[in-house]
Amino acid sequence: MDLTHAVAVVTGASKGLGAHMSRTLVAQGSTVYGLARSTDALHALQDDLGDAFRPVSCDVRKEEQVASAFDTVTAEAGRLDVLINNAGLGQFGPVDDLDTDAFDVQMDTNVRGVYLCTREAVPTMRAQNEETGFGGHIVNIASIAGLLGNPNISAYNASKFAVRGFSESVMKEVREDGIRVTCLYPGSVETNFFDVAGVDMTENPLQPEDVAATVQHVLESPPNHLISEVVMRPLRPHRTD
Repeated sequence: MDLTHAVAVVTGASKGLGAHMSRTLVAQGSTVYGLARSTDALHALQDDLGDAFRPVSCDVRKEEQVASAFDTVTAEAGRLDVLINNAGLGQFGPVDDLDTDAFDVQMDTNVRGVYLCTREAVPTMRAQNEETGFGGHIVNIASIAGLLGNPNISAYNASKFAVRGFSESVMKEVREDGIRVTCLYPGSVETNFFDVAGVDMTENPLQPEDVAATVQHVLESPPNHLISEVVMRPLRPHRTD
């Protein structure tokens, strides 16, 4: 896909990976609608990136807010070429110490949010395919935790395994409609994710701009080229200096 003049939605856009992916897309000439709960942070990012970045206040767990956000995108832009389902969080701990609220917020954000946004995007992309022969591209940001179970992250594992299954199913469902679905599985990335989760990050993590560059590569792949999954890890997770 040529990202020049593309219209993209990035969830969890106010910070971390979402902000870096928004920056990368804007640099390629795309218009990015950034969805997040933090309106102030979104407007601060717009001050940095310019009018090509459009802030949209949205909690991806809320069905009505997601529908309203995508209505805004189609009303203003008239199309949707890229959806990056990036919003997510982790709360770690032993299963017998993990309360119901911690479990629910991870499933609601990491899984329900991906479902709600994908459900809104697919009809628009299907209609575009009928007009142009290419519908669009959905990128779901999962985690290595969607491939490997580990102690003390059972709810997070469950949510990211669900994203993997959802992505594979939808990929097979919509590929004949000219819609590509890609699921990314990053290892440790240097963002505030681990601060929120309350655990230590690996010594030498991936950089968010490198993950954003991988997303750009996936989006710019040739029209009949479907990259359905990408696993990313730090080459040397422990510092050698």
